Amino acid sequence: MAGKSGSPAVELTVGERTVRVSNPDRVYFPESGATKLDLVQYYLSVGDGIVNALRDRPCMLHRFPKGLPGGKVHQKRLPAGAPEWIPTVRVYFPRYGRTADELCVSELADVIWAVQMSTVEFHPWNSRRSDTEKPDEWRIDLDPMPDCPFSRVQRVAGVVREVLGELGAVGWPKTSGGKGLHVYVRIAPDHGFQDVRRAALAFAREVERRAPEDVTTTWWRRDRDPKMLFVDYNQNARDHTIAAAYSVRGVPEATVSTPVRWDEIPDLDPRDFTIATVPDRYAKLGDLHADIDNTVFDINQLLEWADRDKVEVDLDDPPES
Repeated sequence: MAGKSGSPAVELTVGERTVRVSNPDRVYFPESGATKLDLVQYYLSVGDGIVNALRDRPCMLHRFPKGLPGGKVHQKRLPAGAPEWIPTVRVYFPRYGRTADELCVSELADVIWAVQMSTVEFHPWNSRRSDTEKPDEWRIDLDPMPDCPFSRVQRVAGVVREVLGELGAVGWPKTSGGKGLHVYVRIAPDHGFQDVRRAALAFAREVERRAPEDVTTTWWRRDRDPKMLFVDYNQNARDHTIAAAYSVRGVPEATVSTPVRWDEIPDLDPRDFTIATVPDRYAKLGDLHADIDNTVFDINQLLEWADRDKVEVDLDDPPES
């Protein structure tokens, strides 16, 4: 995998597009020697999966123009120099009174072009271009505090599955690429961000009631027990994004946020999923989230829980997590 920057550019055919990859041998992950071209090849290997995760969603990019050692750029606006075929969607940021044209993936070539522009991580919104103000994805983030063992994350995942089952909702789990787990639920795009976040908090508090020794929903990080698991309902706030399924993470180990089966969770180690291992897994299993759009859940029952428990959230709350 090792190489040095300054090598000749390569041109790749991706679907009906040609994407030029400059500096293909630039090392992005010094620990393994993985290069820019290795990153491109990884995303090609999970092509249907990453497109399914990003399709038609505004997407923030985490770019590393000099590889990991050079630091990260959080890019909301589409990078300059995009070819005319790269799709975008305009989103509004009320806090700043500004708009931005964000990448809105429709095909694999869009992803590979973004990697050419030094993108390592893809962070999509939980709404789509057809109505960016109406989320169609409820995100349950099992976010361990610094001293929380992964066994606690695994245990709480079982509680999450139990509650979802009682609601008649189908959850689609994945590793975060770090020490946590995410569970996505496809929802009808009938509600705004505030309602979806209220529903998410009502659900999180039900999980907390069932696992009080493991779970906290305390808003401020400074007030949380460092051994607990935070069920982060804030990930459903407007313009609050997390790494997509199949997104590489910008960490030395080049871990991947990887879809998993529920029955894998009791025995899995999230560190096992990297750009070196996920391609073989994908070749064997395919996209474990391929059918997510076929299991749409109505959050009205959760909103009834929120009314019952007098759950309120403020759209202007800081995205503390």
